Amino acid sequence: MDNLTHSLTALALSQAGLNRKTRFATLTLLVGASLPDIDLVATLGGGATYLKYHRGITHSILGAAVLATALGALIYFLGRKAPPAKKAGPPLDLRWLLALSWIALASHVLMDFTNAYGIRPFLPFSAQWYSWDIMPIIDILLWALLILGLALPPLFRLISEEVGAEKTKPRGGAIFALCAMLALWGVRDLAHRRVIGFLDSHIYGQENPVQLGAFPSSVNPFSWNGVVETDSAFYILPANALDSDVDPEHATVLHKPDPSPALTAASKTRTAQIFLDFARFPWPNVEETDNGFFVSIVDLRYAPPAGQPRAFVVEVELDKNLRVLSESFSFLGKARP
Repeated sequence: MDNLTHSLTALALSQAGLNRKTRFATLTLLVGASLPDIDLVATLGGGATYLKYHRGITHSILGAAVLATALGALIYFLGRKAPPAKKAGPPLDLRWLLALSWIALASHVLMDFTNAYGIRPFLPFSAQWYSWDIMPIIDILLWALLILGLALPPLFRLISEEVGAEKTKPRGGAIFALCAMLALWGVRDLAHRRVIGFLDSHIYGQENPVQLGAFPSSVNPFSWNGVVETDSAFYILPANALDSDVDPEHATVLHKPDPSPALTAASKTRTAQIFLDFARFPWPNVEETDNGFFVSIVDLRYAPPAGQPRAFVVEVELDKNLRVLSESFSFLGKARP
């Protein structure tokens, strides 16, 4: 998930009552909720290096445990040196700081697991990717629910002060926001299962599916992008969980290219190897150019509408002797017909 969602969730956890457990509780939750994304430093090594290390060890069970313990201990150490609070509040408690750090890190890892990008929870022992596929990385509906739950109590408090009524507390709004998030997960999970069932019930080009995927939109929890792989092609088609079925006749068909020396050479590059370890539906395309060959590999989990730039794409240029002229990975590649 994006960092705004992680931060709003941490704030909701705090206002739901965890801020009463120890001093610096909110700070611990906010820092911990974004701490696994410290792997952003890998961007200094370029797109392929970032892809290799993003959602790696810092998003694993072992890595998150180490980060959580270090964060709790650091805030406790610094908190002991901080001046006394002006208002009465809970005392500094190492046990609760450690617990809140674990909660914050666990919330980050769990939320990243819900989307199609996925996580590798068992690093460094296993590099296997796991994903729930029910949430987009940026979910506008979830933003709205979290902001609504966090913003309504202060608004009601202002209204109460105007009319002289008893002040409202933020705890109810925060609990609503967290429950709404869980409810949205449930709705999206049911919709995802329904769409996968639709996709699996058809034959595609007289071939049975060998792999299926359904990936959500950022707004409508019932709107999905289906990806079906057969032995010879990929089929991309829209699906709605509220409809009775999907129509393979309206699918975009991307045929798998025949094996070729150019494709083999491109697939052996460092960038392509990193990408192929990550991609779930890699579709390669080989174009012959005046200077040699242009090979692109796209992960169809992120297939955009026609005419828009491809996302999650490796591009390799080869000369006529199959020597690599350039190789690159980008999260948003160039638009190609």
